[in-house]
Amino acid sequence: MRANVAIIIPAGPGDDAWRNLLPQLDGADADEIVLVLAEDDGGTVATGLDIHVVHAPVGRARQLNAGVNASHAGWLWFLHADSELTPGTLKVMRDFVRQDQDAIGYFRLGFVADGPAGMFLNAWGARLRSRIFGMPFGDQGLLMPRRVFAALGGFDENVGKGEDHALVWVAHAGEIPLRALNAIIRTSARRYAEHGWWRTTWQHLRLSRTQAANFSRRARAKAAIGRA
Repeated sequence: MRANVAIIIPAGPGDDAWRNLLPQLDGADADEIVLVLAEDDGGTVATGLDIHVVHAPVGRARQLNAGVNASHAGWLWFLHADSELTPGTLKVMRDFVRQDQDAIGYFRLGFVADGPAGMFLNAWGARLRSRIFGMPFGDQGLLMPRRVFAALGGFDENVGKGEDHALVWVAHAGEIPLRALNAIIRTSARRYAEHGWWRTTWQHLRLSRTQAANFSRRARAKAAIGRA
């Protein structure tokens, strides 16, 4: 039985990391796999899978929303193009979809072995951020019913960076629960290798703190207007 889920994968200009991800989805049994390329990106997508390729203006929020609009399944799974699945990821995804909760699921974050040795600390920090502070990010494979996504108003295309973070705060304001899923999705750590572990980690921490203050304030104000 196919899972009633559309897997949405945005890819930035010239990014072809999705070529490694798509074969990993062979056992997903998803209704749809939607690859959203930047509007000027061409190329052939040949993986042996039934892939729906759409093009959208550059910007992760715009591309994610375009992927949702091009799909029809009742559930949505958002994956970064450089994600790497681990044994059990697809089963956990299908199990959560079958439960059909009005909730957002997210996976534990791990890192591909393409970065500094200290990345295990970042993985631990991501789990702490998610579990204690309720802030999972998009590289953790956000998974939700289409009805929840619609209630949240989709990804905000005006926030610049952090559209996933902004969506999570709207979910908090709307009292939509976030569920930790017992499987890992790995992501690339190449930026930490390129720009230095300390510098990159500090930049991410500072940006996350700034975004949390901004997005939480905006989400509360939006929720208050909706209740008025």
